[in-house]
Amino acid sequence: MVPSVVLVGHGYWGKNIARSLYALGGLGGVCDTDAGACREAEARYNGVRTYALFEEVLADGDVEAVAISTQARAHADLAVQAVEAGKDVYVEKPLALNYRDGARMVSAAEAAGRILMVGHLLEYHPAVLKLESLIRNGELGRLQYVYSNRLNLGRFRREENALWSFAPHDVAVILRLVGDSPIEVVATGGAYLQPNVADTTVTSMLFEDGLRAHIFVSWLHPYKEQRLVVVGSDKMAVFDDRAPAGAKLMVYDQGATWVDNVPVPRNGGGESVEYEDGEPLRLEMAHFLDCVRTRRQPVTDGWSGLRVLQVLQAAQRSLQMGGNRVPLGQPSRAIAVL
Repeated sequence: MVPSVVLVGHGYWGKNIARSLYALGGLGGVCDTDAGACREAEARYNGVRTYALFEEVLADGDVEAVAISTQARAHADLAVQAVEAGKDVYVEKPLALNYRDGARMVSAAEAAGRILMVGHLLEYHPAVLKLESLIRNGELGRLQYVYSNRLNLGRFRREENALWSFAPHDVAVILRLVGDSPIEVVATGGAYLQPNVADTTVTSMLFEDGLRAHIFVSWLHPYKEQRLVVVGSDKMAVFDDRAPAGAKLMVYDQGATWVDNVPVPRNGGGESVEYEDGEPLRLEMAHFLDCVRTRRQPVTDGWSGLRVLQVLQAAQRSLQMGGNRVPLGQPSRAIAVL
């Protein structure tokens, strides 16, 4: 039987979550303080119950889980209340706006024996899953450098900067592909529209084996770009989410070859890589429903969210210090508040 999930926050992204849950048979209701949003949900999803207050959701014994898609500053309090009321919880990224709140969420979920899953959408993208498989199978050789660009014009935020709005996806994917957390983070950026709200940031990460990665995010960019480049010792791969179908994931047999002790480019061709089709959000929601039903831990559980928060908070600290490097201790499952 498909679990019953109430969506909390029927806004810009919440509508997409509701649509996916409804298609999977798991949308049990919608909660929003905006009466108009509730009426829209009632009209769109036949038979779906609406709630004006979150407390009504917590008191409803038929609700097994909630999917939280509110402003990020509310994530921690809503999630803690939900798990303490016996509900499993999905939280849209970022898990929280600081590591301390994220740790509080993870502790509350573990104490209550409830599932906590964070919406790191790209970790469910079939192209990313295929790229991870190529890396694990040694297709690219030893990883040397990874970089990601996530650029657009808008949507401008006021409560969180471009780093916190855009970069969680890229941090999550890079940590998954590398299979580790960085030991050092450096971030720089600029606030041009609103004081102290960075519109563009570049975050650099150093990993223990010498691998480096950087993430460039901006909502002040003339065109939309979502591109991830992975440079290996043997081959290179590019995941371009804006590319047409059939060209989103490319592997290039390119690199450097040493001739007479001089590195020269090896310009091999590029080849499109096939992967299973599927809408990432639908796959993510299906995974959450399955975890609620089977009681297994999600791929992007609360600890996954904490590892991403650790990097984001270090990047934010570096940003505020004008680009100073911020070392990170070796991450573990033990919660260590920064």
